[in-house]
Amino acid sequence: MMALPTYATLGERIWFYSFRCICTLIFLFLIIPILIIIPLSFNAVPFFTFTEAMLSFDPAGYSLKWYEEFFTSLNWQGAVRNSLIIAFFSTILATVLGTLAALGLSRSVMPFKSVLMGLLISPMIVPLIISAAGMYFFYSRIGLQGTFTGVILAHAALGTPFVVITVTATLSGFDEVLIRSSASLGATPTTTFFHVIMPLILPGVISGALFAFITSFDEVVVILFVGSYKQRTIPWQMFSGIREQISPTILAVATILVIFSMALLTAVELLRRRNEKLRGLTPN
Repeated sequence: MMALPTYATLGERIWFYSFRCICTLIFLFLIIPILIIIPLSFNAVPFFTFTEAMLSFDPAGYSLKWYEEFFTSLNWQGAVRNSLIIAFFSTILATVLGTLAALGLSRSVMPFKSVLMGLLISPMIVPLIISAAGMYFFYSRIGLQGTFTGVILAHAALGTPFVVITVTATLSGFDEVLIRSSASLGATPTTTFFHVIMPLILPGVISGALFAFITSFDEVVVILFVGSYKQRTIPWQMFSGIREQISPTILAVATILVIFSMALLTAVELLRRRNEKLRGLTPN
């Protein structure tokens, strides 16, 4: 973190500390609602509030039974299995399509690049309820509504923009001379792609894939429209649990998802730093 220079004026010093206070308040505003659910998930009684025993740090007020229910309940385990299957296959599809699209958009001869980019990232901009309704009517006509294939395709459409953006950002610093050098040495386009291009853009591809996986794993609106009970995912199970039977098991699942998402985002940040080192943007 950059320190305040000794020659800073009074106004610069005020802004320096005020800016950090504002950033801290914004961070607390965003993170506190998430952190509150973690201790509540250990509540010994089926309440969504802090009990006197919890506030007094009485061990009797804490329990792991909601986590035990999550790992032993057939409904929750079925939701976990569906989430992993759907997220895995939609991530593969989104990564392949997004990488190919980014490679095409990186070509200088590609016409209407801005229009195509806008179309490709539109699922990020259009409200999910509109996309979900459109997918529902379209999939109902072609027989994909209520099937794993339809849900996977829908989640792939939501995850592809993240892959396109991350791979495009990686390709922005790609040296085209490497491709011409590879061709001049007799390498085929396939060999050039897998031995020259792919190793350099791989951090961006993996980052996009992780974002696509998180998008699919946490998505609830589209799955409610295009899925059925057979494709019941963790977010769907949590949403139904809040409406039908309120249980702190939902808080335990939310805590696990928060830790899981933080781990994936940490991996994304590590890949981003590695990508910057490979491109020479930061010192090794």
